[in-house]
Amino acid sequence: MVDRKFLAVVRREYLERVRTRWFLIATIFGPVLFGSLMVLPALIASRDKGAADASNIVIIDATGTNLGTRVSTQLAGGVTAGDRSARVVPVTSSGIAAAESLATADVMQERAKGYLIVDSVSLTTGRARYAGSNTTAIFDMQRLERALQRELFSIRLESAGVDPDVGRSLTGVSATISTERLTKQGRGGSGQLNFIVGLAVAMTLYMTIFIYGLNVLRGVLEEKQTRVAEVVLASIPATRLLAGKVVGVGAVGFTQIVLWMVIGVVMYHVRAPILASFGVTSAPLNIPDVGFSTAFTLLGFFVLGFMFYAGLFAAVGATINSEQEAQQAQMPVVLLLIASVMFVQNILMQPDGTLSRIMSTLPFSAPIVMPLRMTVAPVPMSQVVMALVSVALGAAFTTWIAGRIYRVGLLMYGKRPTFREMMTWVNRT
Repeated sequence: MVDRKFLAVVRREYLERVRTRWFLIATIFGPVLFGSLMVLPALIASRDKGAADASNIVIIDATGTNLGTRVSTQLAGGVTAGDRSARVVPVTSSGIAAAESLATADVMQERAKGYLIVDSVSLTTGRARYAGSNTTAIFDMQRLERALQRELFSIRLESAGVDPDVGRSLTGVSATISTERLTKQGRGGSGQLNFIVGLAVAMTLYMTIFIYGLNVLRGVLEEKQTRVAEVVLASIPATRLLAGKVVGVGAVGFTQIVLWMVIGVVMYHVRAPILASFGVTSAPLNIPDVGFSTAFTLLGFFVLGFMFYAGLFAAVGATINSEQEAQQAQMPVVLLLIASVMFVQNILMQPDGTLSRIMSTLPFSAPIVMPLRMTVAPVPMSQVVMALVSVALGAAFTTWIAGRIYRVGLLMYGKRPTFREMMTWVNRT
């Protein structure tokens, strides 16, 4: 039968955090942020294309050809005249300076966004000069460059006696390769999307373990500073108090991850209708299919990984007396966690490499590395089981050590214990 006092600690730690405003904000803001990243890029891109102002410029044409007019027509989408057409000023080489002065005045008085100067050198080298107030608008500059490049290419084809449309059809061949993941379980998902999903899973586990591990540390420190621990330890053993605190805080993180997954699935399915309501058509996101067993395994790695680090954070919290000490004392544990994500890019590139296999068996890195590998490449079940056992043994070991340090350190005030003193506490029966 489960101890009622243990359950009381779990309930207190869980409800104390779940009922806070920050938990609700983080739980809602996280999926909203990721959902925005799924919807806003396509929406903004569609709006930017319609709002591009690259045609509101002055083209100073000193080429002696109709290059300026052709570029203006290209910028206006094929319209030869109208409000969207750039204003073309044909000049000779000697008249460039005067025309540039007038164009500069137009920009200063906001009658134009900028001016483009093309001359005889532009016909041979393709180089032109642009000055204006929208030089930082990348889309505008790319659009202007494409228009100039297209018309220069057309002029060269015409001078060689080749129809520009025929020339572009022969030289404008493009090739794209669509990727599909092929495993023993079947087909599904692209390599690029698996890469992104794997990175998202790793960073989510890292941030959740890190944030809630620090919550355990600060919870222990708060109990020491307020002397609540002295009262609580009179009614419940230190090991059960520690276990209840770890389970309660871990349940908060588990709840948040599950809610994120549910909200994420909902937002994935409503993405297309939302974009369609704005008149935007987007390509479907072929998210890799994650089965129930894989999702259950990922949650298992989170639970065991959290227990591993929560025990270490709790032990640190029991040996310090202030927030200033916490900043220094937590660094060894934080560095262990950071070491797990330092090689994420290498692991994504070679999920079956030696480094990936080694890090997926170490207790401190397996909770992040193994889920990462599982989402980007098929992993033998023997390696998954080995990783789970490694993390479980590591969690049991750190919890055992943390329990012994926690029991003595929680009632110790005034000074930080030395490493030798902590080893004495661990060896004490």
